[in-house]
Amino acid sequence: MAPDDTSAAASGYVQPEIDVKALAGLLDGEYAEIRDLVRTNLAAHASVLDDAEALGMDAFRERVRDVVVEMAGTGQTGMGFPASYGGGDDIGASVAAFETLAFGDLSVLVKVGVQFGLFGGAILQLGTERHHDAYLPDLIAGRLMGCFAMTETGHGSNVQALGTVARYDADAQEFVVTTEGDAARKDYIGNAARHAELAVVFAQLEVGGEARGVHALLVPLRSGGEVLPGVEIEDDGRKMGLNGVDNGRIRFRGVRVPREALLNRFADVTPDGTYVSSIDNPNRRFFTMLGTLVQGRVCVGGAGVGVAKVALTLAVKYAVRRRQFEASTDTSGTSRTSGSSGAPSSSGASGAEEQLLLDYGLHQRRLLPLLARTYALHFAQDTVRGQLHGVFSGDEDPQARRRLESRAAGTKALATWHATSTVQECREACGGAGYLAVNRFAALKADSDVFTTFEGDNHVLLQLVAKGLLTDYASEFEDLDQLGMVRYVTGLAVETVIEKASVHKLLERVRDLLPGGDEWDREAGLLDSEYQLAMLRYREEHMLAGLARRLKAGVDRGRDPGAVFSQVQDHVIALARAHVERLVLESFVDACGTHPEGGNKAALGLLCDLFALSTIEADRAWFMEHGRLTVQRSKAISREVNDLCRKIRPLAVDLVDAWAVPPQMLRAPDLLA
Repeated sequence: MAPDDTSAAASGYVQPEIDVKALAGLLDGEYAEIRDLVRTNLAAHASVLDDAEALGMDAFRERVRDVVVEMAGTGQTGMGFPASYGGGDDIGASVAAFETLAFGDLSVLVKVGVQFGLFGGAILQLGTERHHDAYLPDLIAGRLMGCFAMTETGHGSNVQALGTVARYDADAQEFVVTTEGDAARKDYIGNAARHAELAVVFAQLEVGGEARGVHALLVPLRSGGEVLPGVEIEDDGRKMGLNGVDNGRIRFRGVRVPREALLNRFADVTPDGTYVSSIDNPNRRFFTMLGTLVQGRVCVGGAGVGVAKVALTLAVKYAVRRRQFEASTDTSGTSRTSGSSGAPSSSGASGAEEQLLLDYGLHQRRLLPLLARTYALHFAQDTVRGQLHGVFSGDEDPQARRRLESRAAGTKALATWHATSTVQECREACGGAGYLAVNRFAALKADSDVFTTFEGDNHVLLQLVAKGLLTDYASEFEDLDQLGMVRYVTGLAVETVIEKASVHKLLERVRDLLPGGDEWDREAGLLDSEYQLAMLRYREEHMLAGLARRLKAGVDRGRDPGAVFSQVQDHVIALARAHVERLVLESFVDACGTHPEGGNKAALGLLCDLFALSTIEADRAWFMEHGRLTVQRSKAISREVNDLCRKIRPLAVDLVDAWAVPPQMLRAPDLLA
């Protein structure tokens, strides 16, 4: 028992015991087999972690490519493709494999994502049988390398405004692909600088002189390793991280591709130059096209959770080995290293044994709420992955697709921000040892930082989440840009907006669960999940209503809708975060509720309570400002968070072991020796 666990013992609290193997099985879920395959592949290629530091950039890029191709040979990377082309027919398994791959070198992860998720996913989801037959077998096997050329120097998030143009030449039955100015140059494109032979290029389609919006075409880049005429490729060079991925810039100088190069699932051009589409509305067509690529966001969110697991595994295992200060002489909880080497001392000046880092309350506070949030995001990711599998397995409900897009966007944002903050906190918690490259934090920090901006900048993604809440994912959802959304909302009575948003239908349930007025704050048990959910639901409900009122009031005063929206963007982001945090807690509560009684369920319950109360504590100023939290109650929540940390501390190693990060991936001799 830790030195500060006496209060728990005095209260009659019984410490749960964790069955690590069973908990690992729960976390791996239905995809345990594919996750184990990925772990085996990671262990087999563990030397790539050393290669990242030892090799030059060009050599490391080749090493990463070789690892990716070898993994493809095991079937790991093709799980989401049809079995008829050599895949596994299981998009959920594909996402689970990607999540697990985040335990290893992240250049390998991103190269896999570019090749099989973005490039392969675009051909699968936007193309038709002619494209599948021609490319999928070689693509899945790693024989055909490609890239996903969407982002441009001048346009990242605003895909509808891309500057690359593909004009149809009816006489030749070809598209002519042209980069019109430096702003239209394709940029940051993974696989482009060295390895891609073929690109999925997103361009403005022009047919008979008429603009038809952004569409995707297949454009060859190389043949026999040589860049083709009309294609210009420039290496982006060394980056902040992920230097095993060959990002590059591409220009097209009137490159001609056959009519059949158009990925024509949603629109096509006949030989004589007639544009045809099954979706008449151009905005809806565009958003339908992008919606099929949502798997990328789901994967990046899962990778963020995986990165946090690695960082916490290292930091927690270090904290139960490293001793610092005698408890009798220093209980500050600081974790500065002893001497320049950072090596632990066996005793203090008086000869008394120093205390383990994780026995200090401050160290528990630093790491264990992050541990709880990582578990919460794991179960939230399970929910998103399940929805993705359902939608792509035949669910044609448009609203289900819109909700998936929104949830994937929000979960990706929170998970990748969590990864960034967790890596930083864990690095600091390991002192000088955490700063050494050999102990993985340097690579984790540099390689995962971009997760917050690729597959969608997180702030832009949260605006998508808020748009869905304001419009209740209405049939007009795809057609509404930001200004359209403001006009849509202000065209309704505020009460109608509140009623349309499904989250507000939960408000009556909240009021039924707990006493009215201020009493529900004082009387509900802090460890009651209904109370915790009610607090997060109330915050979300209040923010949504407040945002709708602000939008409507601004427009009613005659202000420009764009200016109104810009002024309330802080409220937009706050609402979206509150909504996603509520969804994350619901996923965690549901997971705990379905688990059989025993030590594992009790441990998950402690984590769920810690996640919920630390989330409320982090935003207690808002709850207090809006009358949902008294000063006394706020203090009680902080005391409860501290108590939960003390209860979880003896379980911490088992909890990180249940993630089953391969030992070869914990290459940290100074942390774990």
